[in-house]
Amino acid sequence: MKVVVLTGASDGIGAEMARQLARREQAGVALVLAARSADKLEAVAADCRACGAQALVQPTDVSRQDDCRALVDAAVDAFGRLDVLINNAGMSAHAPFEEVRDLGWYETLMRINFWGAVWCTHAALPHLQASRGRIAAVSSLAGLVGVPGRTAYSATKFAMNGFFESLRVELIPHGVSVTLAYPGVVATGIRYRGFNAAGEPAGRSGLDERGAMSPAACARLILDGVEQRRREVVMTTKGKLGRWLKLVAPRVVDRMALAALNRDAAPPSKARR
Repeated sequence: MKVVVLTGASDGIGAEMARQLARREQAGVALVLAARSADKLEAVAADCRACGAQALVQPTDVSRQDDCRALVDAAVDAFGRLDVLINNAGMSAHAPFEEVRDLGWYETLMRINFWGAVWCTHAALPHLQASRGRIAAVSSLAGLVGVPGRTAYSATKFAMNGFFESLRVELIPHGVSVTLAYPGVVATGIRYRGFNAAGEPAGRSGLDERGAMSPAACARLILDGVEQRRREVVMTTKGKLGRWLKLVAPRVVDRMALAALNRDAAPPSKARR
């Protein structure tokens, strides 16, 4: 039986990955679902069990190292092994840097998006080495190309990329694969719940949502990449083009990044001074 730990599993891309894993593997998979909301996790777990999968709910705040350790311990205690770790938990943010007065939420965002993935991976590593397993990290196109208004978010994703690219090479002798996934704009509520300049829920998206990818399509691409032990999954043609143009025509990429902003939304409110 394949044992999969999946963070950020209560909604959006994570919940869809859990359901798709359950349908793909059915009785051959045990899913350990992690997020802060136990109620939402239980609903996702019920969907997975209906497909024949085993599902364990483990409420987890990945910004706490002890929670990350407890998550891995719970998976191994329940199922005796660990084959796949999908670091999907994350939070968004959109705020021009000049409008930010208190940088405390920058640190909070780094703990969620970067340190949460590092802590979960550190706890899981001995078990994944034993199973010659798979690691996935859900980054973002904002981790490949800087986007205006996303200094905090891009920083967390660039940090994630550097960590997992280095780790991938370290783990080659152990037979453990590392897949980095780079979604673009996906039709979830993550940007509406993310931080604004004041460190409060934005309530709006700072990006152009037209043509957003569905969570189902995004989840399928990530899972295919993990199954095939691919190095990376870049979700969109623009993302692939932008990565190449960044090397040969960086100013074109800057214009592309500006074009990604939501021009129709009201400008973000100024942070309290």
